Amino acid sequence: MMMQLPESYTQKNSLFCAMNRFIGAVNNMDQTVMLPTMLRDVPLEEDSEMSSMKSDEDEGDMYSYYQLLKSIRCDIEWGVRCAAADERRKESMTTSRKNSSMSTTSTASTASTASMSSEEDEEEDEDLQKQFQYHLTGLQGVLSKLTLQANFLTKRYKQELGIGGWGQ
Repeated sequence: MMMQLPESYTQKNSLFCAMNRFIGAVNNMDQTVMLPTMLRDVPLEEDSEMSSMKSDEDEGDMYSYYQLLKSIRCDIEWGVRCAAADERRKESMTTSRKNSSMSTTSTASTASTASMSSEEDEEEDEDLQKQFQYHLTGLQGVLSKLTLQANFLTKRYKQELGIGGWGQ
């Protein structure tokens, strides 16, 4: 288990701290919830905290959120599952087949395409920092919401068992 250091003011909003808070909340949830099946058929709508975070498409119960949070923790700790890598490998094979069949194009069109792609690359490089900031902010926001969900699920499980005031 990693030793947790006190967060300084500048580190409080770092991605690393957000991930640690989420992983800690899910670990706490996992240690508290001894019988995950008790969460089956427990609706999410009973608390405004949880229902505000759920999308219109989600019709799950507390158990499905429990499984989801544990799965996300696993993805953060161990990396994205191999299924995503397999999918990318299939896509790259399809792309390489298409590229090999298109290799019969004229050299003039290839030269003009190369100059256009270098201009596009330069524009993309300029936007990389903006893209990074955008995605970093989004990821931190999602991790904060997921941390709240894990904490709420733990609290709700304790209430279901009648030990709502313990450990708070």
